[in-house]
Amino acid sequence: MGLPSRSEVNASETWDLSPLFKDDASFYQALEQAVENAREFNKKYKGNLNNTDIIHEALDTYAELNIALDTLGNYANLQFSTDQTNPDAGKLYSKFSSSYGKIASELTFLNSELIAKEESELITLKDTLPYSRFFEKLIKAKPYELHPEVEKALASFSPVFNAPYNLYDTTKMQDIDFGTFEAHGKTIPMSYVSFEGELEVDNDTEVRRNAFKAFSDTLRRYEHTTAKTYDTQVKQEKIESELRGYDSVIDFLLHDQEVSRDLYNRQIDLITKELAPHMRRYAKLIQKANKLETMKFEDLKISLDESSEPDITVEESRDYIKKALSVMGEEYMQLVNDSYDKRYIDFVQNKGKSTGAFCASPYATNPFILISWTSKMTEVFVLAHELGHAGHFNYANNNQNIFDANCSLYFVEAPSTMNEMLMANHLLKESDDPRFKRWVIASIISRTYYHNFVTHLLEAAYQREVYNRVDAGESLTAPLLNEIKRNVISDFWGDAVEITEGAELTWMRQPHYYMGLYPYTYSAGLTIATLMSKRILEEGQPAVEAWTEVLKAGGSKTPVELAKMVNIDLTTDAPLKETIAYIGSLVDELEKLTEEIEN
Repeated sequence: MGLPSRSEVNASETWDLSPLFKDDASFYQALEQAVENAREFNKKYKGNLNNTDIIHEALDTYAELNIALDTLGNYANLQFSTDQTNPDAGKLYSKFSSSYGKIASELTFLNSELIAKEESELITLKDTLPYSRFFEKLIKAKPYELHPEVEKALASFSPVFNAPYNLYDTTKMQDIDFGTFEAHGKTIPMSYVSFEGELEVDNDTEVRRNAFKAFSDTLRRYEHTTAKTYDTQVKQEKIESELRGYDSVIDFLLHDQEVSRDLYNRQIDLITKELAPHMRRYAKLIQKANKLETMKFEDLKISLDESSEPDITVEESRDYIKKALSVMGEEYMQLVNDSYDKRYIDFVQNKGKSTGAFCASPYATNPFILISWTSKMTEVFVLAHELGHAGHFNYANNNQNIFDANCSLYFVEAPSTMNEMLMANHLLKESDDPRFKRWVIASIISRTYYHNFVTHLLEAAYQREVYNRVDAGESLTAPLLNEIKRNVISDFWGDAVEITEGAELTWMRQPHYYMGLYPYTYSAGLTIATLMSKRILEEGQPAVEAWTEVLKAGGSKTPVELAKMVNIDLTTDAPLKETIAYIGSLVDELEKLTEEIEN
């Protein structure tokens, strides 16, 4: 039996988008008004930004325009993400996309005119107006700014620049049909959601491996189209990086993150080298516990002991979440309760719904979380992760202007992975049973560290090699991408894991490649989260209060400055080494518990 259509699911387990707009008609009306407001803004301020008062007034209005755009964009994206087969949602998303290009082209003059001013004047404005970070970023961008008319043209093309990701998503969610596969003489239906949510972690070896083969065989039929789509994305980034005068695509993409090339490379190189031995030991443990003759790539995500993992309903998840996150205080827990009570979360599985999980945090309303609930305990970790994003941006949006609310991608995964660590710490205190303790620790590694420190880290190593090839003038083809991905996976796992045919196609499954240098930031965030969760365990309330101030700071500081607020120095390799050592200690504990259980 396949997934139900959106109209057939339980509405109480879907999100309520009415805080954004009560209906589509209200959205279209607000979108028309936004286009008109942008034109009026252009007419009033273009060529007139000649004194501090006018600039202040313009920035206040510009902030309001950005809040309206943020609300519109989130409504369009969230509607579309729950059912990409819905023609009305598709039409609405397309209308916003085309209108956004018009709006953006009317607004680009503001940056262009301000950035053209002398640096001394920009410094004065930074020190005078309540938008200091806005001007700080303008000063940093000054060497890379193009002619105002070129900037306007680029903004007009923004819907086209988003085309590669939209094409990727359309192929993934609408065109690919995984049909069925056979296992134990039975025919089993499969979709993207069922494979990534259930089948690839199924402890039945025949089901899991047959599902992986069928999934990979289907992906392979689309590898050339997907490679061409991805090639278009990176060529677009390469062209813009050259136009703006950056030394490489990587430098161009790191600029907005306010991260040095040294931090980026160290994150990838150090983890790849020093984490691999620990993870190979973990792979051997999975092989031993599940009595596998050969440890294959498609076996890496299975549980060390599935019998110890409880099934969890949506309502039961609330109790676990509340107990684990209560340490964060009343204000934080109010948001958690509202997320359940006021339908901020979309739990259901249905046709056309985006895979994975995410949290959107519109500036002017509440956050919205998408997840496809499978009743596995690991979903509680996923939900805690997304509530980490929700809590972070709820604090930031309430304490910063819209320009300073969003932090650098380098830091963005720290609050989310912190919540996963808080969940694990809570579960470890719940029981002394060695089997349950082993399951919890294995979940920390498989869900939190494998996903964020291994899966995304290997994506980052692959992505870096892709951009190096692009900088060298190469075009991306499916065989080349397959080769790069296979080499990255093989180098990490060594002889501990057999890299099955089809493993190289995992580059086709990740939307993050269309979002700049995103994958490596998961390990960056988790490094910060690991150290902070240990501090909260040891210090309690003072550590929570210090962390809350970081969350409230949003993007008002650089990633390095945010980490320094809690005494973490990202300019050295010490945080990374401490985190990797911690993961090694978890594997040590798993080995001891496994020996204890077997004896």
